[in-house]
Amino acid sequence: MSRSQLAPGVEVVAVPGRGLAVRTADGEFLSVRTGDADGGALLARLSGSAAGAADAELDRLTRAFEDAGYLAEESGQAEWPAGRRDVRLLGDPALTGPLAMYLKAAGAEPRGAAPGDDLAEGRPAAVVWCLDGPVTEGLWDAADRLPERGIAWLRCHREGWHAYVEPLAATPGDVTSAHVRARRLAATPAHRELGAYWSGPRATGAPVRLAAHTAGLLAALLADDLTRWATGAPDTGTLPARRRLRRIDLRTLTITEHPVLPVPDAAPMPKQAG
Repeated sequence: MSRSQLAPGVEVVAVPGRGLAVRTADGEFLSVRTGDADGGALLARLSGSAAGAADAELDRLTRAFEDAGYLAEESGQAEWPAGRRDVRLLGDPALTGPLAMYLKAAGAEPRGAAPGDDLAEGRPAAVVWCLDGPVTEGLWDAADRLPERGIAWLRCHREGWHAYVEPLAATPGDVTSAHVRARRLAATPAHRELGAYWSGPRATGAPVRLAAHTAGLLAALLADDLTRWATGAPDTGTLPARRRLRRIDLRTLTITEHPVLPVPDAAPMPKQAG
């Protein structure tokens, strides 16, 4: 067989009196009809600990697991491509610190940058900007043009006890921060208040401080999005990654996903005749 080891998250268990069952990556239990095959031999083959001699029944069952998508690819986890390893990080160290650690472990080569830098200089593969606070008006306007130059653009920010991880933009048709702001304003009846919150002065109480575990969660979400883009790994979840806005409640670590689409350019007003 080309492959026989179970994919990550998939497990097979021997159920007393009921034979074998597979626990899928989604947490479902499915019965396995082994027929005349030896259950212990099947467990050994699926664990990768023993290929065993040729056996028609074991081969049939292994093919069934493969057809169902329960077996791992022989190559294992895809490596981070050399051409996409240069990643620039900007923003608050509470977030960029753990993010850099995760990216290095995945095979990237993150480097720091400053808001006043030319973010396209040197042609990095991606730019990630992390803010431990709201996004001030116009701060990300220039970075929104990075996908037009072939540079992936990923960002997150915090508003009070809520943090937002925006979708990665890698092509000119992807969702930018300006699109997210426009969609959020359109989706709330408090659009005037939200716009004022972003741009105007505001009084705040005791500051919200990112704990290490909350900052680590945000960094892990960003690192996973960037790794999947760099390696070509498939999306997870119900929404496409490039059309998904995630909101994280920092008090409960609850993550909610919201679909978001690009905002088309407004058509120019037609000129009046005469």
